[in-house]
Formats: sequence, C-alpha cells, structure tokens
Amino acid sequence: MSRANMLSAVGNTPIIRLEQVVPDDAAEVWVKLESGNPTGSYKDRMAVSVLTRALERGAVKPGDRVVEYTGGSTGTALAFAAAVLGLKFTAVFSDAFSESKRKSMVAYGAEVLVEPSDGTITPELIQRMKSRAYALAAKPGSFYADQFGSPDVRAGYNPMGREIADSLDSEIDLFCSAVGTGAALMGALDGLVAAGCRPDVVALEPLQSPLLTTGTGGPHKVEGVGVGFYPPFLDRNLLSETRAIDQEDAFDVCRRLAREEGLFCGGSTGLNVVAAIGYARQLGRGKRVVTLGCDSGSKYLGGHIFG
Repeated sequence: MSRANMLSAVGNTPIIRLEQVVPDDAAEVWVKLESGNPTGSYKDRMAVSVLTRALERGAVKPGDRVVEYTGGSTGTALAFAAAVLGLKFTAVFSDAFSESKRKSMVAYGAEVLVEPSDGTITPELIQRMKSRAYALAAKPGSFYADQFGSPDVRAGYNPMGREIADSLDSEIDLFCSAVGTGAALMGALDGLVAAGCRPDVVALEPLQSPLLTTGTGGPHKVEGVGVGFYPPFLDRNLLSETRAIDQEDAFDVCRRLAREEGLFCGGSTGLNVVAAIGYARQLGRGKRVVTLGCDSGSKYLGGHIFG
C-alpha cells in the first residue's frame, strides 16, 4: 500500500528538554512531542497500525464501518485514518470529554454518538460506552477497532520508542507515562528495548482514580487515562513502579508549561510531566527522565484546564 499520503506524516515527532519547570539540581526531563502528528496526538500511530493491518489481512475493506468507544483522541485518530483509507467511522463518545474532540471527529467525517454523563469520567460511563460500541460493531459491514485488545495497537507505538532511543543515544534512566490501555507505554518500551535501551519504567494514573495503586477506581477529569479497569496491555512484570498523581497538580503544570516552556498540552501530558519532575528530583543531576507529550492543548480549549 502506498504511503504517499497523510499517513506518511505520522511519527518522527520531535523530543525536547524542559528547561524552566525542572529544578537545577534535578535530572534532565525530556518530552516526546506527539502533538506533531496529523491530529495532534500519539493515537495516530495506533490508528494507522490497526486500520492498515486490518485492510492488509482482509478483516475490513473500503466502504466498511469502523466502530470504537472513545474519549476523543483515539476517535479523532481513527476518523483521520479512516478518511484516508476509504473507511467510515462511528465513535461512541460522551459529553464528559472535550467538546472540541467531538467536533474534530465530525470534521473528519465521523458519526459521533454521545452518551450523557454528570461531567466526570466514571467506570460506569465507560461501561455504557463500551456496551453501545459492541452492539454497533456486531452489525454487518462493521469492524471493531478494539483499542483495548488488538495486538496491532501496541505494535503501533513501537516506532515511538525507537525514535526516542535514536534521539537520546539510548541513554535513558527512567521512562514514565500515564496509562489508558497501557499500549503507548508498553509499545514504546518494546521499541526502546529493541534499540538496546532498558530504563526503569513507571505507569502513572490520576490520584482521583487510583486503580493501579490501590485497586479502586473513581471519577476524575484527566481525559484518555484511568479508564476504570485494568489496562489490558500493561505488563506489571516490566514496571519498576506505579504512581498516582493528583489531577489538580497536572492541570496546574499544563498552564505552567504553556506560559514558561511554550509547550501547549492536555491533562495527561501534565500528569506525565508532574511525575517526571518528581523522579528527576529523586535521581538528581547526571540522569535522564523521558515522558510523553500525548497531545495538544488545543483539544482542551474552553474546558476546565484553560477555560
């Protein structure tokens, strides 16, 4: 399949070192800027991997409908990839997530079905979205993207790890990221290991929904992570630690990053950076911490972070 189209713009994103928000006596903190992808999110990597591989093996064909439940970034990425590949896309979404994400999916031609909420992301809401998506995907001519199960999801993030290793000569002491499915963290780790890099690895979650650290989820406002059930791609055997970060600290850092570093990001990136700075303080000078800039802050304008 030719890649002389917008799919070829996915990946090879920049990586930058934070300068203003990291203490002088701390380790280096580097952020992989996935907002450089076409829809402004690392989810583009997953969407291209899932849909191109499904087409190649005949699991879906042009004109078929792709279905997924989503907080918006995955849905926007799938809508983008579907548009390029001649597929239709239906997203099961909720008003608990950013309205700008709904509009982005619609702009790419997606059908967006909205589940009502009380304004917070809860395990019960996620289950309702999931059930609705499953029912739609069972209809003829439909393909379930399966962001929480398809091996093509994790494989899509492998190049991200290789890019990080190449940029930093594989000299990385700790790699941390918030998890939704766990695929980005584990897939990037696959790429790092393949490049000969074996850093300590930490999975992050919102303190308001500490399923990994305490066994109990809860309502929170960090979109795209803390889905209320165990991340299906997350392998605890490969983790050095799991850590819960207060969402309010994450949102505060989002605002600081924009004003002090020129880095415009969403809540999950803010959560990542809070944790990365904490580990940088622990490790001290001469060490290197890497985390992910999951998406662009433009997806959250008018919401609680930048409203």
